[in-house]
Amino acid sequence: MSITRKSILLILLILLADQTLKILVKTNMPLYQQIPFLGNWGILHFIENNGMAFGMSLPGSWGKILLTTFRMVAVGGIIFYMRQLIRIKAHTGLILTLAMVMAGALGNIIDSVFYGIIFGESTPYQVAPVFPADGGYAPLFQGKVVDMFYFPILKGNYPDWFRDGASFTFFRPVFNIADSSITVAVAIILFNQKRFFRHVEARDESSPESDENPTS
Repeated sequence: MSITRKSILLILLILLADQTLKILVKTNMPLYQQIPFLGNWGILHFIENNGMAFGMSLPGSWGKILLTTFRMVAVGGIIFYMRQLIRIKAHTGLILTLAMVMAGALGNIIDSVFYGIIFGESTPYQVAPVFPADGGYAPLFQGKVVDMFYFPILKGNYPDWFRDGASFTFFRPVFNIADSSITVAVAIILFNQKRFFRHVEARDESSPESDENPTS
């Protein structure tokens, strides 16, 4: 199988897993419901956010549109870069990890663009209806991203001299498969920079030295 087909297959598999879980959560869990699956260390905790990874967001409707537009531009840039890497036969691992980043971005783009018109509002008291008769909960491009993974592995209190002994939880952010795909891919790239970017070193070695000038 060619690297192009492998990349497309990987993207489709991540998107399928991401969207399947989000739809199941959205249509079966009221907002903020929690379902433990690793005791108290792993919890399905349904929340929604305005679009950035791990629950972060930009304020206002224009912030939402700006974030979604940025994601779309980023996906376009990744597609162009991946085509270049495939053309020069760059490291397979780099191409596949970029496919993971693109899949993660696409997964959250789908939520932001379409979920507002597909679903009704999720509340703590009822699950969201699909294509409700009175319309969805938000216009196009104004949907919320569904998050569900919560791993409060460590809980405790800071020392009294730091933050007045306030309580803390690690890991506090709630995230989804799309966020995980991006995070894991970036970590893999960072830990494998020398192997993944050998094509850059080879190009630099093959190019003439910038300080060499022809003698007159």
